[in-house]
Amino acid sequence: MTSVSDNPPHILVLHGPNLNLLGLREPAVYGKDTLADVDAQLEQLASSLGVLVACRQSNHEGELIDWVHEARERFDGVLINPGGYTHTSVALRDAIAAIEKPCVEVHLSNVHKREAFRHVSLTAPVCVGAIMGFGLSSYLLGLRALAQLLLPPPAPKSRAPSTRPHKRT
Repeated sequence: MTSVSDNPPHILVLHGPNLNLLGLREPAVYGKDTLADVDAQLEQLASSLGVLVACRQSNHEGELIDWVHEARERFDGVLINPGGYTHTSVALRDAIAAIEKPCVEVHLSNVHKREAFRHVSLTAPVCVGAIMGFGLSSYLLGLRALAQLLLPPPAPKSRAPSTRPHKRT
């Protein structure tokens, strides 16, 4: 896939509602890492992968939708944790589908081990993949997957000629 520019791929990371409370809100479910910890880990991994990230959080559905729309022109892909909007927002689903950019959905918890209303994601079907249940690592795995989609494949390793004499049999 070709990047928006000749620069490294630029990935928009969106954190949905209540994720600003990470580290405080239900640590048994969401872990003790704060949102700042998540963003710092993403920025560190992005640097090692050769991609750029811009991390944003909002509790407002319309703002998340506006940012998804912005991704159409300014970003090469989206990594998103829609939070509770995963299960309720047709509008966010439609925005993700409309931008025609690869999007990976992530969740800190395994939503299938939780309440039944969390078992259905409206947004996952319009994403290239979804990763959940691994805490902060869900974000890191999602970023790796998205970077792999956006970066050119590595050049095949050439075999250096052997300096050892050829053995005759």
